[in-house]
Formats: sequence, structure tokens, C-alpha cells
Amino acid sequence: MSEHTLYIEMNPSPEVLERVLRVTRHRGFTIRNMNMAYRGTQSQMAVTVSSERPIDQLTRQLDKLFDVTDCRIETACESAPAAAANA
Repeated sequence: MSEHTLYIEMNPSPEVLERVLRVTRHRGFTIRNMNMAYRGTQSQMAVTVSSERPIDQLTRQLDKLFDVTDCRIETACESAPAAAANA
């Protein structure tokens, strides 16, 4: 199972966090870690997700959300059990 860290910048509206989490769940990703901070007029969120599904599908869907201004993938790595099996 692959893990990816996404960095998402968004407008600080009350429902944007709910929308991001709903899209993540509906696309078949499990959230492993999440941090959020407010920076002036923007909210920034770093979220680590895992899934067998392609990460590009999730980033495209998040970019389409009205209040999301930027979504980018920072890291991609294999989880420990899969990496050990390939060694």
C-alpha cells in the first residue's frame, strides 16, 4: 500500500475541511496523518494518505473543489511491509 503526503492550500471557509475529507474517503484513501494551520487569508493542510489507488485521481478531484487553491504531492513511498517483501 502506497503512502503519499499532500499539501493543500484552501480558503478558510467552514465547510472546506468537510469537503476535502469527504472526497478523500469517497476516492478510497485512508488518512494516516493530518495537520492544519491558518496563514493569513489561507488555510494550509498537510495530509498523509494511503491506498492502492492512484494518487493522481485524488489530487485532480481535490483541485476541482471550489475553495481549494492548490493541491500538490510532496512525497510518495511504499509502506514498510511492502518494501520489506521487495528486498
